[in-house]
Amino acid sequence: RRRVLCMADELTRLIIEDDKYISNFMSVSLKNEGYKVMLAQSADEGLFLFSSNHPDLVLLDLGLPDKDGLEVIGEIRGISDAPVLVVSARGQEREKIEALDRGADDYISKPFHMGELLARVRVIKRRLDRKPAPGADSVFQHDYLTVDYDKRKVLVDGTEVHLTPIEYRLLLLMLANKGKVLTHHYIVREIWGYDPAGDTQTIRVFMAKLRRKIEKDVTKPRFILTEIGVGYRFADE
Repeated sequence: RRRVLCMADELTRLIIEDDKYISNFMSVSLKNEGYKVMLAQSADEGLFLFSSNHPDLVLLDLGLPDKDGLEVIGEIRGISDAPVLVVSARGQEREKIEALDRGADDYISKPFHMGELLARVRVIKRRLDRKPAPGADSVFQHDYLTVDYDKRKVLVDGTEVHLTPIEYRLLLLMLANKGKVLTHHYIVREIWGYDPAGDTQTIRVFMAKLRRKIEKDVTKPRFILTEIGVGYRFADE
């Protein structure tokens, strides 16, 4: 147990939540796992702590007193790719998609079980621990698409395009399985780390946005091909 705590102790979690009961509950649970925790009760305080301390993960409520949490996601994404896990009472599908679209990495609805929240945190940590191996294949080039893994840059006809963290991970997943059909279930498990529970609409939204950024003609995609009723495939020729 002591060894595990030492490993986790290097990681810092920032909780931006105005409900003191919920924030204290999350804080105690995360500290018991060995994480350092910072607390903020407003968007401005949270953004100040974020820019000052560079936490490894942000747990963010959307219903903050001074600013909508969606704006906070946008401001964080303007300066960092640090993971953002939304913890919110807004459980409607459109709110979830908008939060993910703004750049959130995951979304859990209140009320929640602490075991599930901690599992989501561990999934994000494992994803952060996975680093692409350096070497000759650090740049992918296919037709007019270029991906520089080391610099984390995506270019279309030599012009850089900005991808959100989830869009970028989706692209990397497709490239790593070039030519293979990836099911909706597999994609959600690899990107978000949990059972999709029929959450195919979210995948369609992200794939459509990714296509708009890397395809010249979204009606005739060159790279990301749809396998109707099954999933997606990255063109292998």
